[in-house]
Amino acid sequence: MWQPADAIALREIWRGRGWRACACTVGSDAPGVVALWLPRGAPTKIPPGSGIPGADWTLEDGHFRTSALRLARPGAAHSILLFFDDGTFRSWYVNIERPLRRSPAGFDYLDLELDVRVEPDGSWWLDDEDELAEAQRLGVLDAAEAAEVRAEAQRVIDEWPFPTGWED
Repeated sequence: MWQPADAIALREIWRGRGWRACACTVGSDAPGVVALWLPRGAPTKIPPGSGIPGADWTLEDGHFRTSALRLARPGAAHSILLFFDDGTFRSWYVNIERPLRRSPAGFDYLDLELDVRVEPDGSWWLDDEDELAEAQRLGVLDAAEAAEVRAEAQRVIDEWPFPTGWED
């Protein structure tokens, strides 16, 4: 297990290769939750162009555009990101994904395109439905996987884990 304050990489892996990566700091690596801090400006590696994996790609240097605390429960098909602006909590973002897996560098996962955005007032909406459709059209996800992605988004909404207890 990682220790608090360890510097690790959060990597998105597609077809056995890094698709994206971001430097982050471990807040907690406990049996019930992994908490990772991604500060604004953290170095990233990202492919140019589309956010959907293709047949081949290169990676470019980038940086994380906002500060976020990423919470993941072991085995869950989503992470909840809490976005902050100058230390003030702003909103939640549910990233539907293949569950986090430990790696020698930190944690690996694969984003499954659909997201749920949740405002502090409780309003929410599905985000990136166009990317989910495009991923299905390109064969990244089949119809059954796309249906499971939608079902996971609905499970999160039905469970309503907000607030998470990490907002402060």
